[in-house]
Amino acid sequence: MMETPVSKRLLRKKSLSRSYDENLMDDYLDKQLGSSSRKRFKTKKELEKETEKEAMIALSLGFPIDALLEEEIKANVVSELDGKQQNDYIVVRNHILSRWRANVHAWLSKGQIKETVSNEYGQLIHSAYDFCLFNGYINFGVSPPFKAQMPEEATEGSVIIIGAGLAGLAAAWQLLAFGFKVIVLEGRNRPGGRVYTQKMGEKDNYAAVDLGGSVITGIHANPLGVLARQLSIPLHKVRDKCPLYDPEGCPVGDEIDSKVEFIFNRLLDKVTEFRQIMGQSAADISLGLKYANAGCLSHLSAAYWDQDDPYEMGGDHCFLAGGNWRLIESLCYGVPIFYEKTVQTVRYGNEGVEVICGDQAYQADMVLCTVPLGVLKKQTIKFIPELPERKLEAIDKLGFGLLNKVAMVFPYVFWGEDLDTFGCLSRNSNTRGEFFLFYSYHTVSGGSLLVALVAGEAARSFESTHPSTLLHRVLSILRGIYGPKGVDVPNPIQSVCTKWGNDPLSYGSYSHVRVHSSGSDYDILAENVENRLFFAGEATNRQHPATMHGAYLSGLREASCIYRVTRGDSKQIHPRKSNRKIVGVCDILVNLFKYPDLALGSFHFVFDPSNEDPKSSGLLMVTIDSSTELSNDNGKVNSSQHSDKQPLKLYTIISRVQANELESVVGDSESLMTYLYKNLGLKLMGFDNFALIANSLISSIASKRGRVRNRIISGNRVSHT
Repeated sequence: MMETPVSKRLLRKKSLSRSYDENLMDDYLDKQLGSSSRKRFKTKKELEKETEKEAMIALSLGFPIDALLEEEIKANVVSELDGKQQNDYIVVRNHILSRWRANVHAWLSKGQIKETVSNEYGQLIHSAYDFCLFNGYINFGVSPPFKAQMPEEATEGSVIIIGAGLAGLAAAWQLLAFGFKVIVLEGRNRPGGRVYTQKMGEKDNYAAVDLGGSVITGIHANPLGVLARQLSIPLHKVRDKCPLYDPEGCPVGDEIDSKVEFIFNRLLDKVTEFRQIMGQSAADISLGLKYANAGCLSHLSAAYWDQDDPYEMGGDHCFLAGGNWRLIESLCYGVPIFYEKTVQTVRYGNEGVEVICGDQAYQADMVLCTVPLGVLKKQTIKFIPELPERKLEAIDKLGFGLLNKVAMVFPYVFWGEDLDTFGCLSRNSNTRGEFFLFYSYHTVSGGSLLVALVAGEAARSFESTHPSTLLHRVLSILRGIYGPKGVDVPNPIQSVCTKWGNDPLSYGSYSHVRVHSSGSDYDILAENVENRLFFAGEATNRQHPATMHGAYLSGLREASCIYRVTRGDSKQIHPRKSNRKIVGVCDILVNLFKYPDLALGSFHFVFDPSNEDPKSSGLLMVTIDSSTELSNDNGKVNSSQHSDKQPLKLYTIISRVQANELESVVGDSESLMTYLYKNLGLKLMGFDNFALIANSLISSIASKRGRVRNRIISGNRVSHT
């Protein structure tokens, strides 16, 4: 899911192939324009070449060469448009972008820019830097220096994010960096959403396979490529060699392949001419040509099926070594995620938002919904008040396709070490989306992995078929191809069949422009409602739908929108003036102390399972009976002051070594309390005060415990997900 199996660009014209190199763009520009090595003194010609190179880098990132983005105009980055100030701003902005892209591991500060740009442009430096920073064009990702830049205490409003996929995690990182209080509610028992890497194979010989989003489509300017660079994860270019086999398993000759490709491209050209003639009427006609959008052919819009083509990321398509889980895992670090929290209701209004999961309610200033379009179509989440009519229409009109996979790990690579992909034709048009393309992951997975793709209508019937039957069909195709070559196709060690269409947390794979829809529906879906309810995800990204990077970019976008709302005019909310807390923290504490790491009578301790450092901080809860009087530094704590007759729960932060000291104390709870105050110097407090000072620690421990608890791998030999 979240990938186009066959690049739309390749469907039109074949481009020259290059091996992946993260410095490819810089090398190319250096060759064309000269080196950008900075010198103390540069000639006018050198400065012009440097400026031109930086402009080309900005262009590759989606910025126009001689104009401002619409977002820049709205942000009032310059006081006067289309003049010298705008031109100077563009040069400064391009310089900032290229400086950061040259080293994505380090935080680029405003001071560093001032060292290389004349003081006379100081105001433009502030304007361009702040725009790039707060809109996620620089200093994004998972490098340790970025984590160090996050404020220790929240200074902004509170945000609940629904969904821990790429969009939700990207937004969470940005919002935390901006100083917001954030929690993420995830319906699954794992993060990632439609990006899901599973281990397959035998014990001590596992291989990693991406059962959801897998291909990084276009490495130039791709934010996921930036994350991979920050994590030093190797990327493998998907090689151009892709043999095609007919239904009998015979290779399709190059001449026939070229002729069919030529005819296909001519058909696409005719479609372009046709829609120019038909105008708006073309929106009512289907393309009826291809299944790369994972939707039914008769549903794909002839007018707008390729509306995102101008924004495609340049460069090679790549697999990430070890699977995309490595990106997800890094993005989860330090983010408070609470699993198995399926949202049923979202209320929003002038007083804030409330998100209901079962019998738990979470309150905050704003909510960001990142659930897949398929979930919005099913209306499994009730919005109160109902969403605006234009948004409901956009949800209904946009298409949501289905791409399923059969992943198989074999004893050895029988299909050839030099192949990353190969295709197979079907004689029956009803099944042409079934096993039409095979991906080989042997170069990046650690094992002999082969994945067969199923798209469109075939993907729906696929889900009602038993996995063993599907496996038999795949093996029949493979043996029909390789048997005549004298190659023995063994039975797989393990296989997995996905069922994204029946998954109640996705109901499909990724979006496309359906008949009667257009690219503007993506924009409508991205609109916030009353500056309280925000939306992100690949189906809200008009420029990059149906891609993993589109989802990630949408999260950065919405974090920026939420930040701007908090700094907006008087008609908008100002969370910085609000003391609203995320009420769900109370529920989080209750769940944490259901399974304490240590219990000493009424003293219960919870620690971070990933940090065994004796000095690491944990949580202590002391339950005080309604008739108990205990000493503190002010004299007595009389629990009869507690209005109800329920036991009083008090809290504090405690280290592992301090907990060990308490464990060695001989005596009852009063002895432990005396030691806590007099020997350790710790004070207990009620929930409200404790939540204010320990919110980050509570969230972090809950996140770590959830991840450890949910790392369960199915042992089924033939299974589905």
